[in-house]
Amino acid sequence: MTTPLILPTPDDPRLTRKVTGHDQTGAPVDISVVEERPLTIYLNRQEIVTAMTIGDHPELLALGFLRNQGMLRADDVVTGVDFDEEIETVVVRTARETSYEEKLQKKTRTSGCAVGTVFGDMMEGLEGVTLPAAELRTSWLYALAKQINTMPSLYLEAGAIHGTVLCRQDQVLVYMEDVGRHNAVDKVAGWMFREGCAAEDKILYTTGRLTSEMVIKTAQMGIPALASRSGFTAWGVEIARQLGLTLIGRLRGRRFVCLSGEERLVRDADLSAVEDEPRKAGRKGAGA
Repeated sequence: MTTPLILPTPDDPRLTRKVTGHDQTGAPVDISVVEERPLTIYLNRQEIVTAMTIGDHPELLALGFLRNQGMLRADDVVTGVDFDEEIETVVVRTARETSYEEKLQKKTRTSGCAVGTVFGDMMEGLEGVTLPAAELRTSWLYALAKQINTMPSLYLEAGAIHGTVLCRQDQVLVYMEDVGRHNAVDKVAGWMFREGCAAEDKILYTTGRLTSEMVIKTAQMGIPALASRSGFTAWGVEIARQLGLTLIGRLRGRRFVCLSGEERLVRDADLSAVEDEPRKAGRKGAGA
């Protein structure tokens, strides 16, 4: 098993702070809470957006946001990515001249917990997308879920955070966290763009809901499979089926539900060797 290239850093003092409060009995308690700070992204001379973020990997967040918005093309030559910590700004410079005034006028507020924004038509750029027919083994899914759920993370340290994990087979490659799942997936996209990472043999795992936004961004990145221990939205499922994306949700213990792209699944896991999770009390079916 290879060592992941990027993992969460819950001990980074810039990402959390200690806050004193009182518990249900009135006793004083100190807890860690996640930091949230603005990051303004420029593309060449044009201000694009200000995102609320935990503040790690700002350059990757900027690259991934611009790439997933269609403002950075696959063949664009990036001549510089400059982060100014004092004014909390990233400037991405390209050899190609850019102007997105019209695109910036059309905004869709997404379902992200930190209220994400998508510019232009949400389905723009997906018309010709054909996702690769890569296999997805259930043994990989179970191994990944176990690794990801037990890795040190800001979620375990302070909560109020989402994670997005880039995987290959049963290996965790890059694990990003942020207050909004849209930011976390954009950081992964930024890393893939910067490194020229191929997408056809990758799996994307998210700790959040499988929404239309997550499905669209996964497809834009060219990744054929998206998984989560959380649930689905109807539009997310509909778009996944249109695009041929394999969509796995409610992945808890031995259980999961596949609502799109079943043809990629290879059920090779020995379920007797997979540790199960108890079902939630008072809830029927496959879980939340």
